[in-house]
Amino acid sequence: MAYDKNGVTATDRVPPGSTVIAAYYRMFLQDVLRAKICQKRSTMFAAGDLILHYNVWPHASGAVLEILEKYGWQVLPHPPYSPDMSPPDLDLFPKLKKPLHEKCFRSIERCLMR
Repeated sequence: MAYDKNGVTATDRVPPGSTVIAAYYRMFLQDVLRAKICQKRSTMFAAGDLILHYNVWPHASGAVLEILEKYGWQVLPHPPYSPDMSPPDLDLFPKLKKPLHEKCFRSIERCLMR
């Protein structure tokens, strides 16, 4: 999931049984995130994009770093293994949960139909 101060920009579901490796993350940045930024937040390109992602190995691979450099996306430093400083926990998840406050879903199907 990628988001900014205006909300979710792009999402991508990893196929069951697979993991996020460098090639998959590079594809997400190149084919999904960049396209969604062009579609939803085209003014971001003029300001220069800043990327903050967790410090896991796919994000630091040469293939991913090449794409980040190609698009001029600056990567913000993120302290390793610091769940107390996780941006999704502090910003995104409370915003996602707010519309669901006091709602009860009896099944997954009813949740998806909402």
